[in-house]
Amino acid sequence: MELRHLRYFVAVADERHFGRAATLLHVTQSTLSAQVQALEREVGGRLFTRTSRRVELTEAGELLLPEARRALAQAGRAMQVARQSVRGETGAVRIGFSGVAVLQGDLSDDLRDFHRTHPGVGLTLTELPPAAQIQGVRDGALDIGYCPDLGLSDADGLRVTRRALTPLSVALRSDHALASAAAVTTADLTAHDLIVFASGEEDETVLSRLWPAHEEDRSRVRLVGSTLGVLALASAGAGVAVVPAATQCIALPGLTYRPLNGAPPGPDLLVISRHDETSGAVRAYLDAVPAP
Repeated sequence: MELRHLRYFVAVADERHFGRAATLLHVTQSTLSAQVQALEREVGGRLFTRTSRRVELTEAGELLLPEARRALAQAGRAMQVARQSVRGETGAVRIGFSGVAVLQGDLSDDLRDFHRTHPGVGLTLTELPPAAQIQGVRDGALDIGYCPDLGLSDADGLRVTRRALTPLSVALRSDHALASAAAVTTADLTAHDLIVFASGEEDETVLSRLWPAHEEDRSRVRLVGSTLGVLALASAGAGVAVVPAATQCIALPGLTYRPLNGAPPGPDLLVISRHDETSGAVRAYLDAVPAP
């Protein structure tokens, strides 16, 4: 049974006339009659009784009509859902992010702009370390990641969009010796313990930018896997924390921020995804991400 057979059957049932139904369907009357007869053969009995002036439904036709209407409506709904998915109007986008993406405003801006134009798409957010985001996108657990640059490129099998450089600042206890300075230099850090965010034990993305200042004494560097952990240690006086400048919007008791002069910017913020993405919603989201 084909959908067009049901469509032709319903048209004849509504019009009670083959000629008018054929005109409505933009087919010839002989074509319409042939299709209805094909449906009757498949059913195994007559669906209409025909006279020279009018067509009436048989008992089988009366029973088939509401089912045919439901089948056509469901088929139309299925097509609509599929088309909406292809256009990115429905579905879901699973996003992993690092805290800096929120603090800098990039993630919030992208989410706001996308939700405004695609309100029917669900957005799921999970805060994850960069390495977990990369793995999540690769194995399909995530669709998109917002993470600091860990040396990724398109050659690694991921689509990589660079969003912004991350200026660096220092966070330190308000009574720290460097807190009275208008700004802190990398040379100032040489004599102090450093606290640096790291996504894992092997991550020296931020530290590598300050390496010359501490290459002789790595024991004075503490790598911490949480932004709040970095700030908590700094506010406790355990050292000077090197943080993205956007972190200054986080206020903790006893904590002071100062600009860091003489250091290159921190890692780029990357938006990562799969090259072969098939989800319409995910593709629509990526198309909406501003170019660098």
